[in-house]
Amino acid sequence: MSESIQSIKEKLKQITTLDDPIVTQLRLDTRKGVQQALGSFEKRLAKEALLREKYETMSFYENEGYAQGHEMIAGIDEVGRGPLAGPVVSAAVILPKGVEIYGLNDSKQLSEKKREELYEQIQEKALSIGIGVIDEQTIDRVNIYEASKLAMCEAVKELTPEPTYLLIDAMTLDLPIAQNKLIKGDARSISIAAASIIAKVYRDRLMKEYELQYPGYGFAKNAGYGTKEHLLGLAQHGITPIHRKSFAPVKQYLS
Repeated sequence: MSESIQSIKEKLKQITTLDDPIVTQLRLDTRKGVQQALGSFEKRLAKEALLREKYETMSFYENEGYAQGHEMIAGIDEVGRGPLAGPVVSAAVILPKGVEIYGLNDSKQLSEKKREELYEQIQEKALSIGIGVIDEQTIDRVNIYEASKLAMCEAVKELTPEPTYLLIDAMTLDLPIAQNKLIKGDARSISIAAASIIAKVYRDRLMKEYELQYPGYGFAKNAGYGTKEHLLGLAQHGITPIHRKSFAPVKQYLS
């Protein structure tokens, strides 16, 4: 009796190479369901190969740091520069050498579901994670650029062990640590991408909590950005304590 299609699908889930003897044998099975299962299997392997290739490319700057003798390399990124409300949040992440977390990328390029999945993997596998949160009052006082740098410095200081090399998304920090500024670093470095995801998920969760505290602005969905719903909320309800008073659309609602 022929093996069931479902059983074959389960077997294929465990196979990681095209030249596996089971795959060779299945190619001789003319059943349509088997050939469809093989097609799905081949697509999965191709996708995994692309993810591995991208991951290796994005490990270039970490490997460069290791070659220079640095063992503790931290990637740093921030989220929340553009919103009209809420803090700017930075994360710093030290990944262990040789770690595999396929799919790391700029958090803005990932779905919420994928970000959450990767967030859990990073939390589980990272050597250390630091978070820096700079509130709206400080943003209004020093400006968003300086506030972003403060958040990054705060995140780095949270790390244990201390990093000896920093990979930073488009910033240079006033810290006595060797560093490399990478433009669009969250798409070029696994450590910065990991920091981008941690910061994004952390801030999104925070804004969902603010939605309960300050309903009517859509914070759970817009994370404080100036969407139509948010601007309508400002027009109807005025500003909240978490609004950035120095930001143009908010200024007009100051009493």
